[in-house]
Amino acid sequence: MWRTRWTAPESRLGDMPHPPVLLVFNRLGARNPHRTIPRLHELTRHLWQGERQRGGHHLYDRKIPIIAVGLKNLREHGPSGVVFARFGRAHPQPLLEAIGNPRFEVAQAREAEEAKTRAAAYQEQVRRAAQEQAAKQAADREARRPVYTGCGAKFTDARWEAVQPKDSHPQLCDSCKQTANATAASPAAGTWERQEPARGEAGSDDFWPAPERPVCTECGAAFTDERWKATKPVGWTASPAKHPSLCGDCDQQYEADLDRTWGLSPRREEHD
Repeated sequence: MWRTRWTAPESRLGDMPHPPVLLVFNRLGARNPHRTIPRLHELTRHLWQGERQRGGHHLYDRKIPIIAVGLKNLREHGPSGVVFARFGRAHPQPLLEAIGNPRFEVAQAREAEEAKTRAAAYQEQVRRAAQEQAAKQAADREARRPVYTGCGAKFTDARWEAVQPKDSHPQLCDSCKQTANATAASPAAGTWERQEPARGEAGSDDFWPAPERPVCTECGAAFTDERWKATKPVGWTASPAKHPSLCGDCDQQYEADLDRTWGLSPRREEHD
């Protein structure tokens, strides 16, 4: 009859019992409720008995919670007293605990906490794996980091990223690259295009015009147009200048030094 009048609402916890039935016994006459309650307990077992779970709690799906209380105890302790005995439980409980399922709620809270702990442990494992992977990638990248051939220092990140195929010296640091560029651009660097024969010696290309403006082997200054024309070879003959590797000022200084040293310059001697 009770199931025909009341349905079992769906619970968010998955346990769907019917509304509870409260039996209040008032001892009048010869009938003893201490014998009546155990008899009802056994006759209604199929209606209220739940299924025991692994966590120690019970599920009362489609069952009818039946609670018994004596009127005397109810008068003495009130509706909030520990006087309500639910069929299937060993000790009296407060009313809300008797009609509820506190062990199931505790089990649910424990499972939620365990799931949270497992999730946190998994996140920590993922974080450690990510850190290890990042450390391995950093170590591999550090092992591939180039080293400056000039000073032996390792490339900085900015220098490594800035290195392009068009870089003049990709294996040199900025300081060494500046030194190398300055050496290459220096007039006295002595590249094979600009090398002049030593003073008093004949060069291998004396009979060919210089491919670019010569520079003085003494002071490093570029030749003026007049000095360049004066030292330029004519045809297959050598340069008419006596010191074609010197600029005009160094040539005059050379002659002056000879004059001071010997008292007579070679030009004067040839003239005489």
